[in-house]
Amino acid sequence: MNKTVEKLVGEALELLSRILRIVPAPEPVDWSQCKAALWKVDRWGGEFIAHRELDDIGLDDLFCIDDQKQQIELNTRQFLAGYPANNVLLWGARGTGKSSLVHGLLNRYSDSGLRLVEVNKSLLEALPDIVYRLQDEPFRFVLFCDDLSFEADDASYKVLKSALEGSIFKSSKNVLIYATSNRRHLLPEYMSDNEQATFVEGELHQSEAVEEKISLSDRFGLWLSFYPFNQEAYLAVVKHWLRVFGDAHGVAISWDDTVRAASLRWALARGVRSGRTAQYFARHWTGGLLIARGESENG
Repeated sequence: MNKTVEKLVGEALELLSRILRIVPAPEPVDWSQCKAALWKVDRWGGEFIAHRELDDIGLDDLFCIDDQKQQIELNTRQFLAGYPANNVLLWGARGTGKSSLVHGLLNRYSDSGLRLVEVNKSLLEALPDIVYRLQDEPFRFVLFCDDLSFEADDASYKVLKSALEGSIFKSSKNVLIYATSNRRHLLPEYMSDNEQATFVEGELHQSEAVEEKISLSDRFGLWLSFYPFNQEAYLAVVKHWLRVFGDAHGVAISWDDTVRAASLRWALARGVRSGRTAQYFARHWTGGLLIARGESENG
């Protein structure tokens, strides 16, 4: 009997050894060396994957969102100091610096212990597991959900809703959620949602559908709103990025009516004046000048 057991154990260990050779164990993230990671799930389970290349944008590169910058930076400093801090929803117009603001915070405060974990909306059901794995780490983690929104038939928002006010985050002092979205209420709203709204003694009572959709956003303690840039703000950002890209490549880019007109046409063609549009134009213009200069020198 003992020999049979020993044989089975030996065969099991051999089988395990073969499996491990096929599926190597994931390399654990060293948070002392890694500033940001991505949460990934495959057939073997979930794990943190270190981000090899990070956006090097700084807070000083972000223009025309000074109030939003001040509020989220203060909230982050509170968090890093171990004081009460809020989960944050950054919502509004596309390309206005929502995601860049979070990356800028990481670049400024990583030396103070801030770390970032990017979580895709489709993986929100893993939040309890993620928080459990991070709660004993000596760092402060922002779980970053970029471009967060849900369709009407998507029930995964309930996981996030439960996490924001449930026991998950109350049991962990070193994790917050920062999420960006183009929608303030994260869920689509329809005229039919208001059909069941009622007036009781002059007081408006929202329908249950409306209350359900609003309640998710309400569970973020801090809302930061972002709006399209006016022309003056857009041009200021264009000038900044022309200077940044020009300095990086050793070329001085003059600002004149030609550049101004080209940058406005660029924004008009894209249908939006934003920081992202300004940066894309600056890349296009700087690259074109460098190509022309190289061809001139070689010609």
